[in-house]
Order: sequence, then C-alpha cells, then structure tokens
Amino acid sequence: MDRRKAERRENLRSRQAKPSLNALIEKELFPRSWPFLVMALIGGVLAAANAAESLPSIWPAIALVLSVLGVLPVRYVWKAVAGRSLKVMAAGAGLVVVAPLFMFGFGMIRWTMEGSIAWDVTVASMLGVSSIVVVYLRRNAAMIFAAQLAIWSAAVVAFGSLIGALAVLAGLGIAVMVTREQMEQQALETEYKRAQERVATRAQDILTDYEETGQGWFWEIDRRSLLTYISPPVAQALQVEPGRLLGQPLTRLFDLSDTGEEGERTLLFHLSARSSFSELSVKAAIADEERWWSVSGRPLYDHLDNFIGFRGSGTDLTERKRSQENATRLARYDSLTGLANRYEMSQSLEKILAAPQLLNRNCAIFLLDLDRFKQVNDTMGHPAGDALLKQVAQRLERAVGKMGQVGRLGGDEFKVIIPTRVDRETLAGLGRDIINSLSQPYSIDGQRVVIGASSGIAISPDDGDTSEELIRNADLALYAAKDGGRGRYHFYSQDLHADAEARSAMEEDLRDALAKGELEMFYQPIVAVETQRITGFEALMRWHHPVKGWISPHRFIETAEDTGMIQQLGEWALRQACEQLASWPGDILMAVNVSPLQFANPNLPSIVANAIGHAGIAPSQLELEITETVFLQDSAGTEAMFAALKKLGVRMALDDFGTGYSSLGYLKKAPFDKIKIDKSFVRGITEAGSRNAAIIASITSLAQSLGMETTAEGVETMDELDLVRKHGCSHVQGYIYERPMDVRQADARIAAGLEAVARGPRCSRAPRQKMLRKVMLDHNGHLYNGTIRNISTTGAMIEGLWNVPVGTVFDVQISYSRTVTCTTRWSEADRIGVEFIEPLERDASGRIVAIEGVAPKPLDPAEMQKVG
Repeated sequence: MDRRKAERRENLRSRQAKPSLNALIEKELFPRSWPFLVMALIGGVLAAANAAESLPSIWPAIALVLSVLGVLPVRYVWKAVAGRSLKVMAAGAGLVVVAPLFMFGFGMIRWTMEGSIAWDVTVASMLGVSSIVVVYLRRNAAMIFAAQLAIWSAAVVAFGSLIGALAVLAGLGIAVMVTREQMEQQALETEYKRAQERVATRAQDILTDYEETGQGWFWEIDRRSLLTYISPPVAQALQVEPGRLLGQPLTRLFDLSDTGEEGERTLLFHLSARSSFSELSVKAAIADEERWWSVSGRPLYDHLDNFIGFRGSGTDLTERKRSQENATRLARYDSLTGLANRYEMSQSLEKILAAPQLLNRNCAIFLLDLDRFKQVNDTMGHPAGDALLKQVAQRLERAVGKMGQVGRLGGDEFKVIIPTRVDRETLAGLGRDIINSLSQPYSIDGQRVVIGASSGIAISPDDGDTSEELIRNADLALYAAKDGGRGRYHFYSQDLHADAEARSAMEEDLRDALAKGELEMFYQPIVAVETQRITGFEALMRWHHPVKGWISPHRFIETAEDTGMIQQLGEWALRQACEQLASWPGDILMAVNVSPLQFANPNLPSIVANAIGHAGIAPSQLELEITETVFLQDSAGTEAMFAALKKLGVRMALDDFGTGYSSLGYLKKAPFDKIKIDKSFVRGITEAGSRNAAIIASITSLAQSLGMETTAEGVETMDELDLVRKHGCSHVQGYIYERPMDVRQADARIAAGLEAVARGPRCSRAPRQKMLRKVMLDHNGHLYNGTIRNISTTGAMIEGLWNVPVGTVFDVQISYSRTVTCTTRWSEADRIGVEFIEPLERDASGRIVAIEGVAPKPLDPAEMQKVG
C-alpha cells in the first residue's frame, strides 16, 4: 500500500472523529460559557433582596440558589455533549438552560407573591435575565423560545392559573412551529455558508493535497530572495524543520556546484533580472542522496508595481533524469562492451574536424577488424563471442590509454580516434601494440582462444579533412592490411584507391571472362612415392586476361568468393575436370577443389552427380578436396553433406591440413580418403631447428592409423622430397615433378607415360611471407613505385614494373629508415623476382625487421620513369 495514501486516509479519519471548534459552535444549543448570565442572575437576586422587606421563604430561596448553581457548570456540560446526538445536547440544554431559568422565574414570582418585593422589581429582573439569555442563544431560535418559555412559564406554575397554562401551551405550539421554520432556514443558511467556504478554500485544499502527495511543491521568496514559504515535503527531504528554512536564501535548497555552470548562471540570472523561468534543472542540497528538481517561478509585484519577490513551484526530476541519462547512454554507448558506439564515435570525429582552428583538426583514426572471430562464434556460441568482445574492449582501452578514444562500431569492428597530431612512427608503434595485445591468448569458459587483428590507419588532414573521407580511406587501408596477410596494420596511401578500383575492375572482368569462356583448367600431376608414377591430377583454374595477361588464382578466386560467383566457377570447373577425366585412362584420379561456400550449398550432391553422369566416369575417379573451414558451419548440416557426397561414391580429401582450425575430432567422423599436407610445412622442413619434419611424421602416422593416404604439397627441392618420403608420405605434388599443365600438355604427358622423374635443385630458398606493401625503387637515379607481393630474407617478388631486364640492380626503399640493394633474377609481365645483396634480419619473434617500419609514401606519377 502507498504510504502517502495511507497517511491521507488516516488524516481524514482524524478530522472526522474530532470536528473543528467552528463546526461544534455551529451545531451547539448553548454557549460554552455565559459569565454575564451568571452575573445577571446574582444581580437580580441581590437587587430584589435590597428592595424586599424580608428574605424569601425556604422554597423561593432554594429555587433561586438552584438557578445560579445550575448555570455555573455550563462549560463542563458543553464539553460533555459537544458533537453528540441532538437528544444528548437537548438534555444538556435542559440541565443548564431550561431548568435554571425556570427556577429563577419560579423563585422570583413566589418571593413577590409573599409580598416581600414589588412586581416591578421582579419583572425588571426577569426581563434583564431573559434579554441576556436571548443574546447568548442568538444562534439558535429554538433555544431562545425554550429559555423564554422556561422563565415565564414559572409564573403560570407559581400562580396555578389555568388560563395561563393554556396560554403557555399555545405559545409552546407556536414556538415549536416557529422553531422548526427557523431551524430549516438556519440549516439552509449554514449549508450555503459552508458551500461558500468550500469554494473559498478549494484551491488551498487542492494545493495542500498536491503537496502531501509529494508530486510537487511550492515556494515563495521576498525581494531579497529569502524564503517566506516552502512546502513541508521539501523541508522533510532536506531533513530540516520548515520554520528553520524561512528567512534562508532560495539557493539554500540547491547544490548549484553540481548542477553545472550553465544551470547556476541561469537560476541566479533570472533571480537577479527578476524574469520568469520555467523547468530549470537543479540538484537538491541533500548530502547522502542524489535528487534533482525542476523549478519554475515568476516575479511578484504589488498594486504600485513594486517588486516584492518570487513565487514558484517545483517537481521531482530524479527518475526522469535517470531515465534520460540511461537513454542517452544507450544511444551513445555500446551495451555489451561499454565503449562508445558508432554514433558517439562519429560525433567525436565530427567535433574534432569542425574545430575553429586548423591546428586542432589534426587527428588519426584506426579501423580494426578481428581475425578468426567468426570461428569463436561458430564453434563456441554467441555467449562466448560476447565474452571475447568484452575482453578485447578492455585490452584495446589499455593499449590506447589516454592517447585517444576507443569505440565499437558493431560486430567485431572497432575504431580508435587519436585527437591530436602524432607522428607516423608513434602511430605505427601504437598499431603494433594494439595488434600484439589483441593477439595474445584469451580464456573463455576455461578454453584457450587465440584470435588476431588487422588495422587500417588514416590521418587528418593528410588523408582527408571530412569524416567520410577519413573513414573511407581508413577502410581502404584496413582492406590492404587484410590482403597483406592479416595480423598487421597499414597506413592509407593514395594508390589504395587504385587497388580498390582494380578490385572493382577485377570483378567486372571476371564476370566477362566467365561469360566469354576465357577461363581454362590446368592440371598438376600427383605422384605416388612408392611407384614413382602419376596416379592422378589436381584440376586448377587459370585465367589469361586478353589485356593483363595471366591473373593470379589467389586474386580472382578471392574476388569470386566475395561476389558470390564462386558457385558458378566451381560448377564450371567440376564439369570441365570430369569431361577431361573421361578422355584419360580409367585408373587416373581427378582432384577438384570445393570452396566452403560451395560445400554449404544443399545442391552440391546433385551438381556432382550430374557432372559425373554427364561425363560418364566412375564416381571413384573423382576426388573432392575440402578445407577445414567447412567444419565451422553447422555440424549437423556438415555431417549430412559428407554422407550425401560419400553415398555418390566419390573420394574425399582434406586439403591444407594444419593451416586452419585443425581438430582431430572431425577426423573420426568425416569420411576422408586422403590428407593433404600444406606446403607451409614442407617449405621449412629442411631448415635447422624446424619442427616441420616432426609435424609431417605425426600427420602421416595418424593418416596410416586411420587408413588414409597423404599427399605432400609444394615439394620443390630434392632434399624436401627425400624428407617427405622418409617420413611416410604416400604421394607428392609439386614442381619437383611437374608444374601445372594445360589440356594439351596434360594429354601429351599421359601419352608419353605415367612414369615420373624428380628434377629440381637440391636445396630450398628461404621461406616467403605474403604481403601487400608499397615500396620505392631507385635505378641509377630513376625512381619507380612498386608493390611487394611476397618477401623472404633473401629476396622478394615486386609488382608494378614492366619488361625489366634480368640482372637490373635496384635500391629498394622498404621503409623510411631502410633501403636494400637487390638484383633482378626473373621478369614476367609487370612482376619481377629480386635477390637481396645482403639477407634481411629477423627479430626474436621471427618477423623481418625491415618491414616493421612505416612504408614510404608513393611518388606522383609525373616523377616516375619507365625502365626499358
């Protein structure tokens, strides 16, 4: 039950049980005291005694004494019958009004009849007493009649007159009628008076009730801003007696230090300017509680237009303010991580870029994407993903510290704003710190989780002076960081627009190539280690652009996956490979890659079945190569797809094993016939201290135990071949035997026989790292822009220079602080392979030190020269 409502009902009961003094006076039949009536009675008796020849006999004397004694206790009788029923009050009136007056009249008449006093003295005394009684009983006509009847009927009783008795009875009847009429009239007058009083006090009662509910309160101050009235609830909230607040300044009620400078100036301004104000938000001066009030007021003037103070009201604003603050926080901050959301970050950036002074518009922004975050969501569930995002937010705030503001844009996208001018080396250091911090292992539900991060950096005003330009350019830099191998940062440069345009052009060209039949299939032999014979081929898609020449499969396959064209390309490749296989001997296998997007297509089994049926080959001749990423999808759907494909009779191979999200759990469920060991394990197998050999030995041992074959990919040197053969690989695929061949070359190779002979260098070159890094090349003072596509400690592949003669020497500026000299070893179209004169160093973590610095800014095209 509401405490305030209960109190109001209790107050109402109290008012009903104890009527006010005015209400009792209105209903009384006789007054609480009549001292002059007592004096009149005593005075009448004394006057008669003075004029009398002798004292009265016993009965008149007793009657006179009783009349005086009868009116004395009027106060006590009034209290006893006040507010009681009419009968009780009439009995009381009879006791202290009718009976005493009758005794007085009876005593005076009997004394006169004894001959002791004259009639004129008696009549004068009785008239004096009756007149005073009339004055006292003026509010009640009935009691006036009763009193007069009592005092004068005593004469009738004393004389024993029949006619007098009849006259008294007649008068009594008339008195009753008149009394009823007067009482009705008086009742009407009383009701009318009460109605007028209710109208007069209604506004005050309503305001009083309003104050008691606690919904609002009122105040008034004089011309010196001192309180002359304050509602009791306010004093109660401030824990002060209402009277002690009177005479205090109005500002005593508020804590203006926490209200805010603007709110303080506004309130004091209105008070000093004597102007009206409405709904000013102020904090209440309550020590242990945060309460806010909304205050309104208007100035008061007297009839001479002199200012006399203010009068106003207030309401409790606490809950509304809390709701507004909560709504504001939800609108500006991410509910999961507590970081600023997209809107708040956008507003912060706009505020910086709109600063009045150009110097204050300098800033830098980082756009970050988490690498492999989707794996956590898919394998561990969204609650685990949410927990991971919270930890990422905490690490990101620690890494950035006081340098800038951190926000979450949504999903696994984050943004950092550095609101000042910072040199590129410092920003690069911050980028490394952020990526290193976010790449450390996390503990989620007791499990160890490792993710990564990529970042794109744009600087104002160098990279744009509007938020749209900065965000777009930072996004381009982020795309470049991902394209360079993820787990890295990348500064925006103008040539990234060219890369974006190139990606768009790549998409259009790929659509045209698919429509015009420019794509073709190449085939790379797979050799059995034990027999040194070709047992099958892997079908590889190639694209020769009519203008740009050969396009890297990595580039156009990635474009196909991003645009959704991979379904069309995959189905076309499957049909081409099956038709080609139909023209070869029946013991040769054909391996075809299946994209995770294709694998997720429910129509894949029917597509495979149609391709096999149309080509007329045995299903066991077709081997579908699937990467580990398919296991990140719905497990039930994945198992159903494996079952449907295996039911067709095709072989299944697990491609690039060990490079993705390896889990031995799915090997016992998925019906694989072969495991393909990724070339990254083969490439470093001969290096001193490498553990790749042990890993390959473990994979081959596991495959043999499960009844599966193994194929080592990317074998290029004789020492690599020796080691993979030693560690039990059943098949080999790589340049050591054959490069991928077109249809004519493959047909000719099969016609020449299936025996395979290993040819190649004895040792392998240093392992290479894929990247997308802009560099500047200097050849005899002529400068050129280039892009490093992959790099090792001994050399690199650089894109962007056409028709470079083998043997050409360049000075390559890899960063602002590092330039290396290299020699061109091969040249194809716009790509060259270079060998460094001196090998590059690696740090303790295995990173190449030279590429840790900031990449040089590309040259303007007008400054570049073409090599001939």
